[in-house]
Amino acid sequence: MDGGEAPGLSVKGWETVDVPHDWAIKGPFDKDIDKQVVQVVQDMDEAPRERTGRTGALPHIGVGWYRKTFEVPAFQPGKKALLAFDGAMSDARVYINGEEVGHWPYGYSYFYFDISDYLKQGEENLLAVRLENLPSSSRWYPGAGIYRKVQVIVKDEVSFNKWATFITTPFISDEVAQVNIQTEISGAATHMVTEIIDPSGKVVAAETTTDRFGSKMEQNIAVPQPQLWGTEHPHLYQARVLLYEGDELKDEEFIRFGIRSVEYERGKGLVLNGEVTKFKGVCLHHDLGPLGAAVNVAALRRQLTILKDMGVNAVRSAHNMPAREQVELCDEMGILYLAESFDEWAKPKVKNGYNRLFEEWAEKDVVNLVRALRNHPSVVMWSSGNEVPDQWGNEGVKRAKWLQDIFHREDPTRPVTVGMDQVAAVMENGFGAITDIPGLNYRVHLYDEAYDRFPQGFILGSETASTVSSRGIYKFPVEIYSHKTYNDFHSSSYDLEYCRWSNLPDDDFVWQDDYDWVIGEFVWTGFDYLGEPTPYNEAWPSRSSYFGISDLAGLPKDRFYLYRSRWNTKDETLHILPHWNWEGREGETTPVFVYTSYNSAELFVNGKSQGIQTKTKDKTKQHRYRLMWMDVQYEPGTLKVVALDDDGQPVAEKEVHTAGAPYGLELVADRSVITADGQDLSYITVSVVDKEGRFCATATPQLDFKVTGAGDFKVVCNGDPTSLELFHLPTMKAFSGQLVVTVQSQKKAGDITLQVKGKGLKTAKMTIKSE
Repeated sequence: MDGGEAPGLSVKGWETVDVPHDWAIKGPFDKDIDKQVVQVVQDMDEAPRERTGRTGALPHIGVGWYRKTFEVPAFQPGKKALLAFDGAMSDARVYINGEEVGHWPYGYSYFYFDISDYLKQGEENLLAVRLENLPSSSRWYPGAGIYRKVQVIVKDEVSFNKWATFITTPFISDEVAQVNIQTEISGAATHMVTEIIDPSGKVVAAETTTDRFGSKMEQNIAVPQPQLWGTEHPHLYQARVLLYEGDELKDEEFIRFGIRSVEYERGKGLVLNGEVTKFKGVCLHHDLGPLGAAVNVAALRRQLTILKDMGVNAVRSAHNMPAREQVELCDEMGILYLAESFDEWAKPKVKNGYNRLFEEWAEKDVVNLVRALRNHPSVVMWSSGNEVPDQWGNEGVKRAKWLQDIFHREDPTRPVTVGMDQVAAVMENGFGAITDIPGLNYRVHLYDEAYDRFPQGFILGSETASTVSSRGIYKFPVEIYSHKTYNDFHSSSYDLEYCRWSNLPDDDFVWQDDYDWVIGEFVWTGFDYLGEPTPYNEAWPSRSSYFGISDLAGLPKDRFYLYRSRWNTKDETLHILPHWNWEGREGETTPVFVYTSYNSAELFVNGKSQGIQTKTKDKTKQHRYRLMWMDVQYEPGTLKVVALDDDGQPVAEKEVHTAGAPYGLELVADRSVITADGQDLSYITVSVVDKEGRFCATATPQLDFKVTGAGDFKVVCNGDPTSLELFHLPTMKAFSGQLVVTVQSQKKAGDITLQVKGKGLKTAKMTIKSE
């Protein structure tokens, strides 16, 4: 057996862990881990070059074993047992009682094995899982280990096949909705009964079916006065599907679904429940910052809550199959989902990437992706790939068609896109023409030509912007820069810096606002992620991205408010940048930007007006979406903005102050009550303040943390992409005056107290509840 024999019953020298688990996230960071010498065509590299930190500089390379002893009391004669993984990174080999039951190489894929022939009835069994991450197998931090949920599922021999039940709503009116249920079964079932349960928990329709065609059964059920699933009101129904042999119940499934209509029309794009809906989306990598790749529902919910406040209505999983918990949350929160599959097809980006697996495994992986997710109403589109080198050449067109046909076979109700960055090539060879939804990654200068040449009648910004910034860091002079770098390895939060291949947010806003056939965008990215520290790919220390609208700790950067001012149409946005702590810049030009949902505002420095600025189409794209005072001279004190309505009357104001010396700490929890389940999290933002309570935006003190009571210290993160401090240790420097401490509940109720100390600072405490 490669990598050694499957481990026996001895636990000597083993670490006890909870799954989901990421063995690499505890570090340490090391520039030589997975150091890649590679030419990245997507980054417009002209030759191979050394890249450090590309995969997070964390120790994810190598072999790891997991083992667990367990009994399955429900596994009796006439039963079968399935072992299901939502993801294991990577190249999983699974053993039961020393025998290999299966192998699944793609670390992002959902998969399962029938382990009935390997289990001992009424006895203890040993599960062992061997995982291996090869070097040069990823373009970002992939994580390591069994980082998603694992389940043993016991079923009768007469049962529904795994992921076989497919629910659609092919007809909807105000009076009635048609709910179509198709499934496949094993064994000699005689009939199927389905109950439809509405969002309030009431059974509103039921149907019994005895007809079957081979292993397939189908029902059409009328649901009266349907409550539709949408982004504003994500009503969720549930189907209780029961399978009988005679009078004996053999299997039962509870499947959540939504009643909604999804169409894509020429010149309009997505029509959701009869209304044109533009994608206001972000791309998300799968890591959860300091938690690594290990899935946690509270962490996922926090991300989505932050994004909803920004006005986001859509998420693209980039560039892989998502955590199923994330999709479930999008169902509940009314967020549209673009579920992606691969970053590579047959042609490589990295030596040991998915290109090694494509020919043998691509269809199997796509089938599992679609069958596992197709009942989720939030999923409105599939993606078969991202910036694949196969965009060139006729063979790539054939692969695109082959993959799209598999998606259509498994789910005829949703279209397929590909994130295409080689737009000139795909216009010539037909690649873009055969794709259901032509997704363009950047290349806004080619939108017009692509729309003219593609037959679909619309274009999706499948990946946009790639603007870079470091939270709270501002650089002078304030100018638009492409691929600008600095000696401190940070990017300016004036939001005017981007990469060689990309652009500024305002460039995309113009296309989204002025052309109905541009059907929305997915910004790269919603949050910073581990690895890919562009534009500092060759710099050390630099180990995480700068693309995020929020940083790695989940704290919003200034760019958050630029998007919020345009996307969140319900709430007021009024945000000033930069901070106003510039000792040594007295009298120097220090431009001030305001991101606001209002069209005009007046700026004051220590009560002196700096004039009124109004958004306008007559100047640059930035003047259309930002209010900018470029000639402000710095003097300590108060920076104040007063927003004006369309009649020139004051309607809102905001102030930023010059702070004094750091004095104390302010603690704010995202949730003051969490669940006592041993998994729930509270994120507590720690801000450095002066004696008057004013935020110290440039403070970087070393802080120490202690958690007592019914919870534990989990991790800490300051959002600094150059920090090499470890997330799991209870000490870290603040970055730009802030950091975030994550506290985890125990399996008991009670108070949880966080204490934060820093040299020369007043100690701060906060108590939350675990119930």
